[in-house]
Amino acid sequence: MSGAHRAAVRSVAMTLALVGLAACANPQSTLAPAGVEAERVARLFWIMTAGATLVWIAVIGFALYATRANAERHGRNASRWLIFGGGVVFPTLVLGALLAYGLAMMPPLRADASPGSVRVHVSGEQWWWRVRYRPAGGKWIELANEIRLPVGERTEFELVSPDVIHSFWIPSLGGKMDMIPGRVNRLVLEPTRTGVFRGVCAEYCGASHAHMEFVAVVLERDAFDRWLRHQAAPAAPPTTPITQRGEQAFLRQGCGGCHVVRGTPANGPLGPDLTHVGSRLSLAAGTLPNTAPAFARWISRTHAVKPEVLMPSYGMLSADEVAALAAYLESLQ
Repeated sequence: MSGAHRAAVRSVAMTLALVGLAACANPQSTLAPAGVEAERVARLFWIMTAGATLVWIAVIGFALYATRANAERHGRNASRWLIFGGGVVFPTLVLGALLAYGLAMMPPLRADASPGSVRVHVSGEQWWWRVRYRPAGGKWIELANEIRLPVGERTEFELVSPDVIHSFWIPSLGGKMDMIPGRVNRLVLEPTRTGVFRGVCAEYCGASHAHMEFVAVVLERDAFDRWLRHQAAPAAPPTTPITQRGEQAFLRQGCGGCHVVRGTPANGPLGPDLTHVGSRLSLAAGTLPNTAPAFARWISRTHAVKPEVLMPSYGMLSADEVAALAAYLESLQ
């Protein structure tokens, strides 16, 4: 096999391997779409892949032909037309068609949501997500690091940031949108199937950028409405001795100066709302599982879990106090 043939075989193998890896399905895959925008983006990917493959085949074909052709049998004009047609005209037509197709997709994806649709205000902060819902005629409902959406309905996101540039991205539902200090950006997504999907910050934003995830849960409309009503309710009072001690420790240690637990004196405006933190699917913006041991680790070794996070570590607390705090937080369902 000649060197040109070996190079061609290696190129084909590498291309197929990359496509195979890109097609792996997971909760963060753009090629396992669960939203209208993500489906169109995936379709655009495959069409662009097909166009790139055509250009690649043409280039490799001409290269192989040139290595084998007898130069004396080709006139100068024929060679010029071959170069012009294969190197200029064909790529221009293919790339122009791909550009036109991609641009035509954009206006429908950026259309506004209907007046009665769900609206979610999301603030990207170092390094977590402040999420607010506002039901029609109701008060803001705040939670953190978790978003739930009704399936088959367009949802409008208002995206902001109080500190640095973040980027809001749920790959399985749609494209990303930057969150820029001093600006409100809007993104409309329409989920097409239920499930749990992973969202991330797609813009480097500091030391714990890699620990800034969130969960997007798509539900049927009835289940979404029940969930939202539950999120609007205050926290249930602790009912066991250990959770009662945990609530007392929570208030005594000043946690309520940063965090809100509705139904208690805790009304801090800085950190995540913890009213129903025990019902969420993860802790610390996707860094830890939602379990009592994980709560204990987060409380006592905060900066080891998430470098440079603003929350202080409470390693000075006794093991009993940490266990009580963890039990109390886990009970906030």
